[in-house]
Amino acid sequence: MTNTKGMTMPQIDDAELFGNAEDQRAYEDFCANQEAVEKFTLDKPALICRWRMSNKKVPMLNRHIRALSERLVQGEPLTHNMLSWAKQHVEWSLAEGDYTAHDGVLMLVIDINGNAAMTVGEYEPLADTSAKALRARSAEARSEADETGVAPELLAAVNDGELAFVAPADERLCGTATLIEQLAQTKDIPVTRVDIPAQLKGALFLVSDEHGVVPADDTDAAEADAATVAFFAEGYEKLRARR
Repeated sequence: MTNTKGMTMPQIDDAELFGNAEDQRAYEDFCANQEAVEKFTLDKPALICRWRMSNKKVPMLNRHIRALSERLVQGEPLTHNMLSWAKQHVEWSLAEGDYTAHDGVLMLVIDINGNAAMTVGEYEPLADTSAKALRARSAEARSEADETGVAPELLAAVNDGELAFVAPADERLCGTATLIEQLAQTKDIPVTRVDIPAQLKGALFLVSDEHGVVPADDTDAAEADAATVAFFAEGYEKLRARR
């Protein structure tokens, strides 16, 4: 695991990130306090994010950071300073770090005290992509959302040309789900939300920050609906493959 607090940060123009000098000074003080910590031991994790990488980058980092801003740690949102600091450290650490999993998975861990650390590992595709397995994963993610406010994985389906997510109407979607929602809009595909997986019909798939779009391999769906899910998967992969 990489202790992001011990990294040397490149020089950038912080003024571009903040609307006024007071916010910038507060952020600089925050960073100075982080880097002043000589020994860092991660406490009990309160939030773990797993984001897919490509060529030593996280292609949807901005989407993930926006979703991260909606997540809660110990019932409280992350500060603007922490979000800015985390985003910059992810970018710099991946670009300059010494690791082999250039197309792997970034894991960002925030503990109960608000301290952050990160690690990079190889990507491992899901071994079981049956509807039952995808439903189980989405149930685990739903339990996480009950505590943190955002589910890192969602169950979804396309039925009769309509896309449906299993998520509360007022919940912020994870980064990958916002991409799928946007792709649907480009094709004028209606997007709705349902309360429980049992309400889903048609071509079932998982939307995941770690695994992207994962169609269930054992559902009997209309050819047109399955093609729409394939369109989402292709759109995700095209974005991830950009250099």
